[in-house]
Amino acid sequence: MKEIVEIIAKSLVDNPSQVVINEKEEDNVVIYELHVATEDMGKVIGKQGRIAKALRTVVKAAATREDKKVNVEIIS
Repeated sequence: MKEIVEIIAKSLVDNPSQVVINEKEEDNVVIYELHVATEDMGKVIGKQGRIAKALRTVVKAAATREDKKVNVEIIS
């Protein structure tokens, strides 16, 4: 899962070296914290949050195959 988030995020931003993903687990839910440069926040979120929603949808679909609950948080 972490690799999927990383590949997608790095392809969206101008500064792929500043993409950092932290993984936490709370109450049987895996949370991926996606840290990007502040100037890349708009590219990861997209207009009206469409790109962020699509990213979360892809990750949740991949997690369903493994019977896991996953959430992606975007943090600057």
